[in-house]
Amino acid sequence: MDILNSLIDRLSDMVFYKTHIFGIDIELVVLWLAVPMLFFTAYLGFINLRGMGAGFRALQGKFTSPNQPGNMSPFAALTTALSGTVGLGNIAGVAIALSTGGPGAAFWMFIIGWVAMTLKCAEVTLGLKYREVQPNGDVRGGPMYTLKNGLAAKGFAKIGLIIGGIYAFLALFGAIPLIQVNQSYAQVAHVTGFTEPLIYGIIMAALVGLVVINGVGWLARVTASVVPAMGLVYLGGVFAILAINFEQVPAAIGLIISDAFTGEAAAGGAIGAFVVGMRRAVYSSEAGIGSAVIAHTQARTDEPASEGLVALLEPFVDTVVICSLGAIAMVVAGTYIGDVEGIEITSAAFATVADWFPYLLAVAVFLFGFSTLCAWGFYGQQAWCYLFGHSKAAIWSYKFVYVICLPIGAMLELGQVIKLVDSAFFLMAIPNIIALYIFAPEIRREIFGYLDKQKLSQRNPPNEVSQTR
Repeated sequence: MDILNSLIDRLSDMVFYKTHIFGIDIELVVLWLAVPMLFFTAYLGFINLRGMGAGFRALQGKFTSPNQPGNMSPFAALTTALSGTVGLGNIAGVAIALSTGGPGAAFWMFIIGWVAMTLKCAEVTLGLKYREVQPNGDVRGGPMYTLKNGLAAKGFAKIGLIIGGIYAFLALFGAIPLIQVNQSYAQVAHVTGFTEPLIYGIIMAALVGLVVINGVGWLARVTASVVPAMGLVYLGGVFAILAINFEQVPAAIGLIISDAFTGEAAAGGAIGAFVVGMRRAVYSSEAGIGSAVIAHTQARTDEPASEGLVALLEPFVDTVVICSLGAIAMVVAGTYIGDVEGIEITSAAFATVADWFPYLLAVAVFLFGFSTLCAWGFYGQQAWCYLFGHSKAAIWSYKFVYVICLPIGAMLELGQVIKLVDSAFFLMAIPNIIALYIFAPEIRREIFGYLDKQKLSQRNPPNEVSQTR
């Protein structure tokens, strides 16, 4: 474990290398993700605001049919992607942001969540355009296929194959979300007194293995039912905290906003609050990372932009809404100040409502962790098969490796888990963002063309479906 911790420290120092800008230390990788969020928001005409209505309409499946390529409905694809994002970013991630960046970090998570919507829309639209549909109906997609097929279309087949392979290699490490095992164990241990992290990790791995082994069909059914349920359980606790402290809510919101610009409570001042908020918002939404593209490419549609607009709703739900409500609840409760860290901050906030509320949180955390691990098992399998082929031997070898790695997460220290996960995630953003810049004109044409078709279909309701195919 000492050797592993040392390697994690070195990796984190490399990925989060800091540079001086106007006398302030800021991580280069933060700028790498912040710039395309702002660029695409302007380039696509603030699609994050004006495209929400079209996203909700596409989510309802109005423009899909059983004959279109894909293995999931748009709703199932969205819940699968949400199962990979709603979890750490909403329960542990917000707590980590508040304890390390102060209340102001929550404000920047809220702001960044809005522009993250545009980046998510762009990368998913591009992923749908360059996914591969096999003769038997199986779909292969993700940034690795975007790079491979997109660059091949431009005459750079070998370069695309190599850069796609780099993304797939990095995704193998990012697809082992050890922090979900770590934080779900922490909460279960806190409320039950269970102190066997290895046993807990093995139990979680066995349950996840049932879904991972049975493939994408099981994944769609599990996430479509578990994600809404776990969201309601968690938000129920958050609303209870806000209800019993209703008079303090305005002051908490005021503190979050003021601290974002003064940063008195945050290490590194206002810039420190921004950097922490940026890191946690990206982990919450996965915008720019490209991982959720793998789930959305399974959606049943032949219009890439339709699923891109569905994906646009993802950061709105998990970062803008759920993270913001959770942050206000923890600031109202005041539990982010003190010696506790991570999920313990959220648990302490829940305990202000009733002694048994942390048990409710434990159930939510377990479900969050379980669904996330299932989704990431599928993500990692797609990356593995890109590198090693789609034979049965390759698929089963990955499933075995993924499941046996999960118990490690329960035994690692929280700080080291955060470093490892953040490092893998942000490295994945490098080839993915490069692809978005290269194909920016194509993304714009796809989205604007789809919206034009929708306008025509609204003028001619009887021909609605045919106009959008």
